[in-house]
Amino acid sequence: MTLVAGVDSSTQSCKVVIRDAGTGAIVRQGRASHPEGTEVDPEAWWLALIEAAADAGGLADVAAISVAAQQHGLVALDESGEVIRPALLWNDTRSAGAARDLITEIGADQLAARSGSVPVASFTITKLRWLRDNEPDNAARVTAVALPHDWLSWRLRGFGPGGTNGAALDELTTDRSDASGTGYFDPATGEYDLDLLAHALGSGDRQVTLPRIVAPGERSGFAAGIPEFPGLADDTVIGAGAGDNASAALGLGAAAGDVVISIGTSGTVFAVTPEPANDGSGTVAGFADATGNYLPLVATLNAARILDSVAGLLGVDHAELGELALQADPGSGGLVLQPYFEGERTPNLPDATATLFGMTLASTTRPNLARASIEGMLSALADGLAAVTSLGTPAKRILLIGGAAFNTAVQQIASETLGVTVDVPEAGEYVAAGAARQAAWALAGSLPDWSIPITRSIPPEPRPVIATQYAARRHETA
Repeated sequence: MTLVAGVDSSTQSCKVVIRDAGTGAIVRQGRASHPEGTEVDPEAWWLALIEAAADAGGLADVAAISVAAQQHGLVALDESGEVIRPALLWNDTRSAGAARDLITEIGADQLAARSGSVPVASFTITKLRWLRDNEPDNAARVTAVALPHDWLSWRLRGFGPGGTNGAALDELTTDRSDASGTGYFDPATGEYDLDLLAHALGSGDRQVTLPRIVAPGERSGFAAGIPEFPGLADDTVIGAGAGDNASAALGLGAAAGDVVISIGTSGTVFAVTPEPANDGSGTVAGFADATGNYLPLVATLNAARILDSVAGLLGVDHAELGELALQADPGSGGLVLQPYFEGERTPNLPDATATLFGMTLASTTRPNLARASIEGMLSALADGLAAVTSLGTPAKRILLIGGAAFNTAVQQIASETLGVTVDVPEAGEYVAAGAARQAAWALAGSLPDWSIPITRSIPPEPRPVIATQYAARRHETA
């Protein structure tokens, strides 16, 4: 049996999943936590990867590894390969003003045409602009810019300060899916837009090294005698890696006509399409996927944390929250939660707060509040689905993933809110699964066909009152 490893270095934790390269069957897996916060020393990701790999039984018998990670974050390196400052993560909204400045200076349509997206605070380009405006000394030291998965893959290949291969910045690699979330890469051409990078960072003619783009299914290199991973062979293949959503699509085997809705820390709606998306309104990000196709995507900052907050308020766990929600009628008796607890990315309202509308003596009940929390979360994602399909992307079915996807009430209310058949795949670490599938691809030269069981398929049961109430409150707020 040939084994491959997939790594998911997410916002909250690092997961390592070891799979059979031929069948995709899980052999073993491990996990380690990441620090909280919206800026993190990348060394914490490296230490978590070491811990998660050990928890998974080590990597000594693994033939190939690929790393998927949270998209967008800024890892700024100096000429020695040292990290200049803690990495700014995708959910750090301090660069919202920088995003507005870039849009004003360059134009939303121009940015969408050149990079596939209109940047918001999540994007790497806005964080570079923030660095230029707020930490000019650090900005002047930037010699290379990497993303989380780029940096981890570089380290696995023995590069970095103190690494067995030295700190060669020109050995940084990435893939098109992750690069497409920077704001200075054109998914349609597969090329960086260096003028956009220079404009954001203010680097002028100063050369800034960007990771080499590794084609889908290709190898970024090999492991290199890393003492932190005992027994890891020098000929262990390192795959291209990917952004988290692209890797999830790969792990799910998502195809044209499938739209994936992921309910985790953040919420995402994305589809696999053969043509690039270009949305000058900025609602849909025109990302690339990990196979050579495209991944039009809408992201919300608020997803499962909405349920965390309301469950805590009601003194129940998620299962009990779902039971309460199903005791209420669709529409929650007129109670509507606009769920912008952490500000919001789509719509781009970084300073927004959550609002509960329609409170009367009759509507303000525990079941109605529980249902309103789920309806509000799903209504925000339904807006994302509408935006993606408005660009000509068909939605034949929804693949519902993420921790909250297994709540029966979430599944039922999704069928009432989204208006499309909802399929729930079996529970799994799909970002790590996609990375493992990519590792097998890089090892064998062909993409393996791993089957994904569907645990429940729910036909659409539209309840128009949910969308009507939510739209009315959104319009009222606007």
